[in-house]
Amino acid sequence: MEIAALEQYLHHQIPLSAAMNVTVSGTTPDSVILGAPLEPNINHKSTAFGGSLSTLGILAAWSLVHLRLLDEGEDCEVVIQSNQMEYHKPVVGPFIARSALAVPTIWPTFVKTLRRRKLARIEVYSEIIFNEDIVGKLTGRFVAFLQKP
Repeated sequence: MEIAALEQYLHHQIPLSAAMNVTVSGTTPDSVILGAPLEPNINHKSTAFGGSLSTLGILAAWSLVHLRLLDEGEDCEVVIQSNQMEYHKPVVGPFIARSALAVPTIWPTFVKTLRRRKLARIEVYSEIIFNEDIVGKLTGRFVAFLQKP
């Protein structure tokens, strides 16, 4: 999926991403990078709202699983089951989230389990970055449901 297509998909399927002005900065088989400006994500302290930081991390992680499953030829629903967010520093400008699999070598086992059981779980993390500093970290567990009979 092209960058513009992923951005359009996110904005259409997850309207909060459009309200946050989320942009897709890049995708590789190992990572998705999303960005967001401060203005629509600002809180009462003139810093980025923690919920926006968490949301961007979740969106980047979800997008990575979604795109990798498409590359595998699988029609799946992907949902987040749980997440943990750590905030290290305030964010006072545009920020990005960069996702990666928590354990990259587990992907083949994840896909095999998905095909066999029609359901599989995988952990993905996202780093929240502002001014080239990691200012937060999200770890999420995602569940994929195979849509084929």
